[in-house]
Amino acid sequence: MTHINILDPGASPLDYYGFELRRHRESAGLTQRQLGDIVNYTGSLVGQIETARKLPTPEFSERVDAALGTGGLLSRLVGLVMRSQLPAWFQQVAELEARAVEICTFQTHMVHGLLQTGAYVRAVLGALDDSDLDDRTAVRLARQRIFEKEVPPVLWAVISEAALRQEIGGAETMREQLAHLLSFESNPRINIQVLPYSAGAHAGLQGSFNRYRFMNDPAIVYTEGYGSGHPTANPDTVTDCSLRYDHLRAAALSLKDSAALIRHVMEERYGEQLDPDRAPVA
Repeated sequence: MTHINILDPGASPLDYYGFELRRHRESAGLTQRQLGDIVNYTGSLVGQIETARKLPTPEFSERVDAALGTGGLLSRLVGLVMRSQLPAWFQQVAELEARAVEICTFQTHMVHGLLQTGAYVRAVLGALDDSDLDDRTAVRLARQRIFEKEVPPVLWAVISEAALRQEIGGAETMREQLAHLLSFESNPRINIQVLPYSAGAHAGLQGSFNRYRFMNDPAIVYTEGYGSGHPTANPDTVTDCSLRYDHLRAAALSLKDSAALIRHVMEERYGEQLDPDRAPVA
């Protein structure tokens, strides 16, 4: 007799997802292989997800929802599953991002996670540890699905010029990343400003921070260190960081000039160059 792994749906969001996937598949009278054929995945992958040994993706969830007529159940669950796979100290931050109506972020040395491309994420996460890199990359990118909501949050991102010039993942990865930033030029809900080197001393010298504003709850400021996060709703801290952020936005380039600088750095630092034989090289 084939042993069937019985999941405890209350053990974790991943276990609950697997339990519901199996329940709906069996109700439809399909084997794992049959369902896999329908949604263009292997039956083995379906089995691994059902037994909580593999993370589901949003694309997988959407296809299975359509195939099994679940009313979008798995697509709603996948965000919770992804957040549960984040480092424990960061899970609360992902929840804040998901609930916020406005996110204000200042980054000193790299692009914020909500604006990162897949290749950039892999380079950042794999700098010292390349284990489970596919899953860890998918988990970080899943945070960006907050912008697909019916009413997505407004994002204000002030990025130091250093983040544009710090080559992470190689020239091709940086070209793609800066092009991704430029893709938001016409999106009024995602606003990117660059704090140029010429700004000199500025209000963010103490480091990166985020501020989250909600519909009915008090605003929260978030800072982080090595392997730890520090959210606080302390009114004095929120007021101080809000003032600092106002000064940072004032010192940063305008949205238009920021896009021009991003484009300039992308072309000058990461664009194609000619070798001595006049052949283009990356």
